[in-house]
Amino acid sequence: MNDISEAPLYRHLDEMVPWDDRLQVLEVIAVSDEVPNVKTFTFRSDNQTWFRYRPGQFITLELPTGDEPIFRTYTLSSSPSRPLSIAVTVKAQPDSIGTRWMFDNLRPGDYVRAYGPVGDFTHHNHPAASYLFLSAGSGVTPMMSMLRWFNDCAPWTDVVFINCARRPEEIIFRRELELLGSRMPRLSLSLLVEERSPQESWAGHVGRIDAVRLPLLAPDFLDREVFCCGPEPFMAAVRDMLENSAFDMARYHQESFATTPPEANSAIGDQQDCDDLGDHQKIRFALSEVDGVCAPDQTVLQAARAHGLRIPAACESGLCGTCKVLKTKGSVEMSHNGGILDDEIEEGYILACCSRPLTPLEIEA
Repeated sequence: MNDISEAPLYRHLDEMVPWDDRLQVLEVIAVSDEVPNVKTFTFRSDNQTWFRYRPGQFITLELPTGDEPIFRTYTLSSSPSRPLSIAVTVKAQPDSIGTRWMFDNLRPGDYVRAYGPVGDFTHHNHPAASYLFLSAGSGVTPMMSMLRWFNDCAPWTDVVFINCARRPEEIIFRRELELLGSRMPRLSLSLLVEERSPQESWAGHVGRIDAVRLPLLAPDFLDREVFCCGPEPFMAAVRDMLENSAFDMARYHQESFATTPPEANSAIGDQQDCDDLGDHQKIRFALSEVDGVCAPDQTVLQAARAHGLRIPAACESGLCGTCKVLKTKGSVEMSHNGGILDDEIEEGYILACCSRPLTPLEIEA
């Protein structure tokens, strides 16, 4: 690991290369309290690289909480328009393990390994004339990433932003949201709380978003590209409202780490005849110098575990990209949910959690 203090703190972007999760780790440079039980952790590269991602994407952190690390996926609240650092804003629930460990242990100067960024929940994938952002609680984080990008790069963008919280003191990023509301000429910001609080005065909207409030706060919502993030009951209520209003649900997008089955599987790898899928396939884990077999119903990840090997994995559904490994020989059938890029596939990388060997296989693991 390079000591960043030995190098100049400022370099031009064209003197740097993008951050590579296979080669570098993150250094904590700031920990900030947002609202009760919510903190923002800001990171930089340990080797003076810059971060290339799309607003709204997420990373997976490897947290050394015990004998074996655990993996937790967090949306980036930062914007790629400010590429020298990234940040996650996380809420610690009473039963949190990983997030609570971060609260108790991560301090400026500490290092953690991360994977990503990945994810399809971003306005860059759905350009539109106008947007409606609907968020609740910590679901505000991807919206904040996108809004910060708009403020830096396209402040004239037409955005209606409805952000919901339980109480006024629990509105994450409240001051910054209000500031952006005063600076972005076409940003319409509505903050909605479920109940008033004796801790903080409130003169804004009280209640929950419903079929009456939605058209009042966003009269032209039927014409907007909609992004929604929050607890599942909140997102389900929003979906029901939109469907009952005859909204074109092809223009509705929600952030969720639950996955849907891929539409089709794709075989990738060397051009060679595939063995019968009913047979076990030989598999070599080159770095570990282990030779084994993979049963027809096993993924590469499951085969590795069966042979006592550890490949980092978080979601295990082809979404987070944590289990990315390099395939040096053979072919696989891989069904992923966006956790790997096309250029990475061309380089020979696969996601171990959703790849099944079609031929004898060798991977760097």
